[in-house]
Amino acid sequence: MKIKVINPNTTWEMTRTIEQAAISVKREDTEIVAVSPELGPASIESFYDEYLAIPGVLEEIKKGETEGVDAYIIACYGDPGLQAAREVTSAPVIGIAEASMYMASMLAARFSVVTVLPRIKTMLEEVVANYGMGHRVLNIRTTPMCVLDFERDPIAGMEMLRQEGRRAVEEDDAEAILLGCAGMADFANDLEEELGVPVIDGVVAAVKMAEAIVDLGKKTSKHKTYKFPEKKEYIGMLTSFGSQ
Repeated sequence: MKIKVINPNTTWEMTRTIEQAAISVKREDTEIVAVSPELGPASIESFYDEYLAIPGVLEEIKKGETEGVDAYIIACYGDPGLQAAREVTSAPVIGIAEASMYMASMLAARFSVVTVLPRIKTMLEEVVANYGMGHRVLNIRTTPMCVLDFERDPIAGMEMLRQEGRRAVEEDDAEAILLGCAGMADFANDLEEELGVPVIDGVVAAVKMAEAIVDLGKKTSKHKTYKFPEKKEYIGMLTSFGSQ
């Protein structure tokens, strides 16, 4: 099967890190195609960034429909454009936040998220609420590091995650830790060993879920909510989106 992993930001160094995380857990017969869109922000750390990343994500889904893709993964912890993406394909589309929370709920009763800058906390609180996980997520812990800092200085990144992960276990009483950024995949195994609780990276969780869904032959429902968009005119920068 072919799984297309879309990093919604345009920083290819981060895309390559995400690709390696996906490849590390895939089956031998699974092909991973990791991409960044041609348009969008260098990183996603605000509602503004998130909304402007969505057109690029949808373009990559549309391309995938001609590339033989069996499933898509949106590799940003806000799951930007996830619902819209499900409208433009019948293939499964999985967000890494959604995947990590669903997987964690089968491994632990309560868990905390460790993520990047403080301003993203409200964004992720809304994601948690949208997935009905408010009763399971104990806390969303932030660090002073931005998304790309984890690429530039992985040693400092590991230390920040270690500190907040330890606080999550000791102060929140978290029974698992979710890494709230797609660029944190390299830290999961070491953190799990140190903290003594499951540490879940959303990219690897999404890959295994995608493989299972494709194996079962399941597709995105087109009965009502995720029907293909009605054809209509879009103008300006969005002209191409009118040709569904």
